[in-house]
Amino acid sequence: MKRSLIVLAMAVSVAAPAMADEALAKSKNCMSCHAIDKKLVGPAYKEVAKKYAGQKDAAATLVTHVMKGSKGVWGPVPMPANPQVNDAEAKKLVDWVLSLK
Repeated sequence: MKRSLIVLAMAVSVAAPAMADEALAKSKNCMSCHAIDKKLVGPAYKEVAKKYAGQKDAAATLVTHVMKGSKGVWGPVPMPANPQVNDAEAKKLVDWVLSLK
């Protein structure tokens, strides 16, 4: 029994980062244009993480993009502003996206 609980806890801790803010992304309508591992209207979140990997200002830049929108970063289709997302939610979403591998 104890071993089963340890294995279950380890499985949950491994799966948790991938699911950590997917629910928030869905609730804020982000998944209408983005997916984790494939391009939809916007880039896949894994591609965003790859593009911004190692950039010290990546989180701040992406928070601004989430909240105010962006143009020309991933091609001709602009990303609209997301007034339904507050600062804390944008930071949480960006941290999650940047954690994807």
